[in-house]
Amino acid sequence: MEHAQTSPEPGDEGNPAEAPPARPARRGRRTALLIACGAALGILGGTAAGYAVQYHRPPTPLPPLAQQKLVTPKALAPDAATTRDSINANRRHKTDGDLTALLVEAPAGAKAPGKGYESLDVFSVGFEEPGKALAGFAEDGVRRIATTVWSQDDRVFVEIRLIQFRDRKGADVYQQSQALSMPTKEYAGNPGVPIPGAPADLAHVWVDSSAETKPGYHPVRGARAVARRGDIVMEIDYIDNRGRIAEGDVVDLAKRQLERL
Repeated sequence: MEHAQTSPEPGDEGNPAEAPPARPARRGRRTALLIACGAALGILGGTAAGYAVQYHRPPTPLPPLAQQKLVTPKALAPDAATTRDSINANRRHKTDGDLTALLVEAPAGAKAPGKGYESLDVFSVGFEEPGKALAGFAEDGVRRIATTVWSQDDRVFVEIRLIQFRDRKGADVYQQSQALSMPTKEYAGNPGVPIPGAPADLAHVWVDSSAETKPGYHPVRGARAVARRGDIVMEIDYIDNRGRIAEGDVVDLAKRQLERL
């Protein structure tokens, strides 16, 4: 499923010398940049207003601590069973370990090459301008990409990716860009449905409104799920080469994968 080129923003057709630097060609990239810029301006404006209000207010005394003496576990001396992970057990999150372990298992009977990590340059090939996409992902802080693929009955083809960023900001920009592009006619052509158990603005499924047809071939219909949890964006590409997809199947798969995170 190829990633898309977004249309230029109003005003880009003006003086080339004043145009903004070229950005990676990914789904909704420019829209996501506008959202990010708007959010930044909103934060700056709110901060300035907050300082102005607080400047004229008397200081508020802090309440006393509810627990004067905090109880912490006693440190243990390292032994033969001590590892780097066990030392940092209280600091580590499960997504700091092997990310492929968080991918759902392929269904029984599916043809599955297995799980692994996808390099950033290979992932960028799925975009219309791979070079710009690669530079953009590096700038946005993609840390690693865990992926699994499988097929069922030579009809259904599924690819799941867990794209982990260095921080939540990069993940948020990417997830929003995908979510804004999918409802357009160029892609799913419909608003899709939320994934149960997750905020609708952070987790959604879209099934293409129409199948792609070509003389001599079966109709092909695609579906896509995109969700963000913390610094990870989960995306699922689901393709049926008979042109029929049950929305509930994609929603259920997306829900199970999201729960693993």
